[in-house]
Amino acid sequence: MGAVMSIEEIVGSLDSGMTIGIGGWGSRRKPMALVRAICRSSLTDLTVVSYGGPDVGLLCAAGKVRRVVAPFVTLDSIALEPHFRAARQSGAIEFTEYDEGMFMFGLLAGAHRLPFLPTRAGLGSDVLRVVPGLRTVRSPYEDGEELVAVPALTMDAALVHLDLADTRGNGRYLGADPYLDDLFAKAAARCYVSCERMVEPGGLGGPPQTLLVSRMHVTGVVETPDGGHFTGRGPGGERDEAFQRHYAASAADPEAWAAFADRFLSGDEAAYQEAVRRWHERDRVEGETR
Repeated sequence: MGAVMSIEEIVGSLDSGMTIGIGGWGSRRKPMALVRAICRSSLTDLTVVSYGGPDVGLLCAAGKVRRVVAPFVTLDSIALEPHFRAARQSGAIEFTEYDEGMFMFGLLAGAHRLPFLPTRAGLGSDVLRVVPGLRTVRSPYEDGEELVAVPALTMDAALVHLDLADTRGNGRYLGADPYLDDLFAKAAARCYVSCERMVEPGGLGGPPQTLLVSRMHVTGVVETPDGGHFTGRGPGGERDEAFQRHYAASAADPEAWAAFADRFLSGDEAAYQEAVRRWHERDRVEGETR
């Protein structure tokens, strides 16, 4: 059963060199408050497993990453995450790329404590060439079909963000898509949940299929209002497209990024939220005076 923790306590429980899974999908429902805290920490040499978005990009920009395991790293409305692209082009990080379906089978294998799962995903593509460690297996039945043996994606810790959680660590999503957060939670040795709002046990409500993460897989839970910003969350928490464009534009220029980091990333989470509020207020006022 999860314990209520602070952002600092969760990040303080992690170690350099760990394999960290991060839930969400692209620029959607990412545990960004926890990611920003890792950027402020002394952690380094991380392997990050993710359907990647700005979580991967920020950690690359902060020099925290040794290796990324992902099917993509995107901002959705902006095709390629700029910091990840720069890290790949410079050779600063290693990258293991799986097909989306293969990645899901890797999570499934890890969640069920299996060494691998067979799949047709990846056959006939270059994945087997660019990931030389992948192997194939032959069906032991009459069909004798050759399949890709996707290795289990296991993690030392997983970080997921949900719209609603209770103080025991049960988590509910309110949007249209659960993504694969439940598999990240099960495939990791321990899982930490950040949530937009925390309630007492019995207060989650809703249909049972929206109760995505069980307390039995959760080590700690923290309430982080707007903690998924700037990524999309549930109803009323759409992705902050204006801020995402500002993030991406700043990433394209070292001086602009230094100014962005100083303004938004030099303080704690409360300072970040206040800086974003002030940025939007200035943008609104400037728009009214044009």
